[in-house]
Amino acid sequence: MSQQQKDRRPGRIRPSRFDRLFRPIHSWVWDDPRRRARKLLRFAETEADGSRDLSRAAELTRDILLRQLYLRHASDEQRHAELLRRRGRALARSLPRTGEASFEANWFAPGERGLDDLRVDGESDASLLAFLHLSEKAAAGRFALYREVLAADPETQAVFNAILHDEIFHMTYTHQQLARVAPRKWSARLWKARLGRLWKAYLRIAAALAGLLGTLMLLIQYALLLPPFAWLAKRNARREPEGWFPARSVTPLRSQY
Repeated sequence: MSQQQKDRRPGRIRPSRFDRLFRPIHSWVWDDPRRRARKLLRFAETEADGSRDLSRAAELTRDILLRQLYLRHASDEQRHAELLRRRGRALARSLPRTGEASFEANWFAPGERGLDDLRVDGESDASLLAFLHLSEKAAAGRFALYREVLAADPETQAVFNAILHDEIFHMTYTHQQLARVAPRKWSARLWKARLGRLWKAYLRIAAALAGLLGTLMLLIQYALLLPPFAWLAKRNARREPEGWFPARSVTPLRSQY
């Protein structure tokens, strides 16, 4: 077996350089059991949504082979959702019930893939396959990173390891079918899908930064404007006479006519 074939095995999938750059953040995010449970449950929702979208893609495509592959892919996603949901609930039940809320940090460590951005209606088979291929490739690298940082939690690590075996098939069939459906334009389709993913990532980051800056500006305004107004209110309260005074009787003006 060549080295290239070894690297394609599920156990040899490696995170991307970008994911490795943020490995300390991912380790911190997954280190907290409460965050871990919530993220697993959120991932389960993403997988379930992806399963429904792929079932819809199977209904829309006129390609018999793609219909079969989409249905198998949808079944895999549904099984992943059940695995993640079961593990997330087990983790949540094992934790003591407290009112403390841990920082979720989804802005730093987002979901495992972009299937939540999948739009099936109106997409051609080629564009959908390109999107799915890049999403599954990103998911495989991200799952491999999660498997590494979860060495202290073998059960959750086993869940990601099991999902990785399906990601290999998803990566392979989407690339092969893209080359079959668009033999001359498959590379251009992939680049277009990459640009689309980059644009959506930019929008998510911009929205998160806008929310963060908005909160920061409100805090600065409260810190700068509230103290002077509070001081003026106290000063005026000290100047006003204390106690109640009877209302003065007002003599009505007589009309000159």
